[in-house]
Amino acid sequence: MRHGKLAGMTATKWWDLAFSAAVVALGLIASFSFPDVMAATWGVWATLAALVLCYFAFGRLAFARPRVALAFMIVLALGAGVLTSFQPAMATFQAIALPLIWHLSASIRQAILVNLLLTSSVGVGFVISLGGSADAVTQAVVTEALSLAFSIALGLWITRIADYGQERARLLDELTAVQSELATANHDAGVASERERLSREIHDTIAQSLTSLVLLAQRARGELGRAGEGADGALETVELIEGTAREALTEARSLVAALAPLPVGDSSLAEVVARLAARFTRETDVKVTASVTVADVPRELEVVLLRCAQEGLANVRKHARASQARVSLERVGDDLRLEVRDDGRGLVEYTPSADNGFGLSGMRDRVALVGGRLEVTGSPGEGTSLVVTVPAPVSEAARAETPAGGTVALGTMGAA
Repeated sequence: MRHGKLAGMTATKWWDLAFSAAVVALGLIASFSFPDVMAATWGVWATLAALVLCYFAFGRLAFARPRVALAFMIVLALGAGVLTSFQPAMATFQAIALPLIWHLSASIRQAILVNLLLTSSVGVGFVISLGGSADAVTQAVVTEALSLAFSIALGLWITRIADYGQERARLLDELTAVQSELATANHDAGVASERERLSREIHDTIAQSLTSLVLLAQRARGELGRAGEGADGALETVELIEGTAREALTEARSLVAALAPLPVGDSSLAEVVARLAARFTRETDVKVTASVTVADVPRELEVVLLRCAQEGLANVRKHARASQARVSLERVGDDLRLEVRDDGRGLVEYTPSADNGFGLSGMRDRVALVGGRLEVTGSPGEGTSLVVTVPAPVSEAARAETPAGGTVALGTMGAA
């Protein structure tokens, strides 16, 4: 049947060759079977010529157009009857017509009905060519009944094999897709595991060493302070050591936070962002509130937005000197908008095209991969706002379920 259900003969060029060969063979049979009945021979040739003309005029279009296919199959059925009415041997035309009908039919029911029309037409042609006697009728009925039964049996068998092959192909495609997803998941799991390992290593080595350095500098400063005025120069040096160590410790902790795995699991996006804000508050004493008013964010966008929230808070830790910060995620039209805002010292120098550190540069690249954009605004003394906007069109079904003029509220959670 159409769409490849007749295995092994789906290409139009092969049907062209098969149909042409069948017509030539029938023309030769007509020429040598009854050489004395030229009227019948000329009738066969004329009918064959008409069938060839129909095939190449519109029959070849039937492979892609269902309406044309039905019209051409009717022409085949009637043409087979006309051929047989001139010479009984022309019933052999069924050998090409029946498989072609199975290939062109849009359904099994249509194929069986057109098969019935063709065999009936050939049966009538048989009776006419054999003189209309009772024996001719019996011979026509038996012959065409066997032809119809054989065609239906063979057609259903081949159709079943083709369906089985298509089902196997579909399952293979699904298996390939699952294997691809599994490979991606394994890669992501390996990346997450490596990030977690690096986070632990930095925390257990560099961060601990820097903490010890800060404590030693504080103790040395106390001892030098008790030593009197002669230790002023050494005290200043120790203070520089302590300040440098504190800055390095802050950088190490920011790196640990950025590398730490995202605790998503079965949690909602609002819960993950709230935990991120609460952890940041515990580590820095900067009060962070979190608000998420969207649901059903695609996984790839969810990861991008959470990493950007992490990096935004890391910048607050390193540069802002803020007392409060806010992380919000909302839908604006067909976009998702993440904002990390603080009340710190604001921007001193920032240009979008400049290299403002690996954090912002990496964030900009990450956002660009999903077709989004990054904006950083602020002025000295008035805080900083980091805004990430990524496209995430809403489906028509989800849009219909969303209240007019609002977003789907997943929850607003804060951390004191």
